[in-house]
Amino acid sequence: QVQLVESGGGLVQAGGSLRLSCAASGSSFSINAMGWYRQGPGKQRELVATITNGGSANYADSVKGRFTISRDNAKNTVYLQMNSLKPEDTAVYYCNYRAVVIRHDYWGQGTQVTVSS
Repeated sequence: QVQLVESGGGLVQAGGSLRLSCAASGSSFSINAMGWYRQGPGKQRELVATITNGGSANYADSVKGRFTISRDNAKNTVYLQMNSLKPEDTAVYYCNYRAVVIRHDYWGQGTQVTVSS
């Protein structure tokens, strides 16, 4: 089992910045990806950004150029730096850990990000 603990959500004005963190503990898989998904009001959960343990990152088109994902493998922690936030970024953000070989996803409890206009 992998446990994920998120932090860093909150309320910010449009144009502001927030940084999310997610620390993984428990089991460890040699080939994995960590990332962030979000679910806005009345919407389906969607990909925000992911990064492999080799450092390869992938972003949703809607956040490219504004958000940056990074990870510290020694700390089993992934970060999401969110700049130039927009009201449409308002959502619950979920941390994800994907164990690639066994094709299993682990999820955090979610952290609320609210961007006011």
